[in-house]
Amino acid sequence: MASKTRSAQSVWTGSGMEGSGKLTAESGAFTDLGYSLGMRFGDASGTNPEELIAAAHAGCFNMALAVGLGREGHTPDELRTRANVTVEKENGGWRVTKVVLDLTGKVPGMSEEDFVKAAEGAKAGCPISKLLNAEISLNAKLG
Repeated sequence: MASKTRSAQSVWTGSGMEGSGKLTAESGAFTDLGYSLGMRFGDASGTNPEELIAAAHAGCFNMALAVGLGREGHTPDELRTRANVTVEKENGGWRVTKVVLDLTGKVPGMSEEDFVKAAEGAKAGCPISKLLNAEISLNAKLG
């Protein structure tokens, strides 16, 4: 398979400051998921683009790591990754500047050193890591 296209739709109503939007995934995984500036930079209930990037990055990374571990003959019992996405104001605009992946894995028969090496490979090879133009760091440990 040479390529695959996935899509999601955003519908926004109102001003940037007071309006709100709804996100819908083509797959149906979420429909009319609400988001707004208050959800992005405040404490309002709902999601925001950075949270969705964090979820996509954590999921992509875990999948890439599981595939890499399988190539080495290891099947993880569990890979638990939290992606922490930082957005900062720069030159009058906003930019994702950093992502920290906090990983704890349960992989029978694997050394900590080999696990961290495999995790670093997954971090570098994950398509979402390649997409982001930000510092991406990894804290990996077997648990």
